[in-house]
Amino acid sequence: MFWKKDKRRESCGMQWTPLTTMSQLETIVEESHKHPVLIYKHSTRCGISSMALGRLEREWSHNHSSIKSYYLDLIAHRNISNQVSASFGVAHESPQVILIKKGKPVYHASHLSISANDLISDQ
Repeated sequence: MFWKKDKRRESCGMQWTPLTTMSQLETIVEESHKHPVLIYKHSTRCGISSMALGRLEREWSHNHSSIKSYYLDLIAHRNISNQVSASFGVAHESPQVILIKKGKPVYHASHLSISANDLISDQ
């Protein structure tokens, strides 16, 4: 499971904030006016989602330090996942990343198209 202690995750440099309440979506919009915000939509039942997450964490570097990262377990919080799609106008996929700046999505990718390096160019 994602939240178990894992030395690889501890050393990846990503500071995940769990996205577990609808009210956090308002916070994300507010934060995105100060710095980019990333939402990672993860299916705990999907091997591709786990591969994409692992690759994202391996690629993550100090170049991404200005991005606040949220992790959404869409199996446990499907209602929040649906609201993310509705609020930001990005069709639901899994796994998926959405980069928010100034309250708007500026980048999104899914499946094996998810790349930390692509996020740098959209900051």
